[in-house]
Amino acid sequence: MADDPGDAVDAGSVAANARDSSAELQGRWWTWAASEPEATNPVADTDGSLCGRHQPRDVWFLAGTFGGQVKRDCRVPHGRPIVVPVINSFGDRQSCAAFMRDAQGTVVLDGEPVEPEAHEGEDIVVEGAPGNAVTEEEGIFSATGCGLWVQVPPLEPGEHSLVIRGRSGDFSIGVDYALTVAAS
Repeated sequence: MADDPGDAVDAGSVAANARDSSAELQGRWWTWAASEPEATNPVADTDGSLCGRHQPRDVWFLAGTFGGQVKRDCRVPHGRPIVVPVINSFGDRQSCAAFMRDAQGTVVLDGEPVEPEAHEGEDIVVEGAPGNAVTEEEGIFSATGCGLWVQVPPLEPGEHSLVIRGRSGDFSIGVDYALTVAAS
């Protein structure tokens, strides 16, 4: 069941999340992305109507695509930091190394560039729901996660734009988010 986007956020949990390692955040993001079957999966979302599904209470995850470009409208609760991969993958150390050799991406928030952080290959733990199209694996498993990631501090209430473009090899994504941050 998705959290109500209007749920209040405990300031302590946001502070605790800021201390999560990048490996923990990647594992949490992959678990979030793998929590739904394809029909209701935020990575397969074509308009943003699924962006609030299974959101944790201390951070707001956004998704890329399974390839290609989409435009999404998404309501984000006030006070939540945003975490989004620009381009990402998981597998073993060798596949991540190959993926990262070609990884490139840009992020623009409200017209200003945001520099993605490169995570070359970190041990992550992921839990996939039955029938998910993200990991195609059910249950808990370990992998190596990698990619270019952006963490955005909580945005002020109002309208914001977030433009994400990522590529590695033949795989590319593009997402234009129109974000509405609800007032507390």
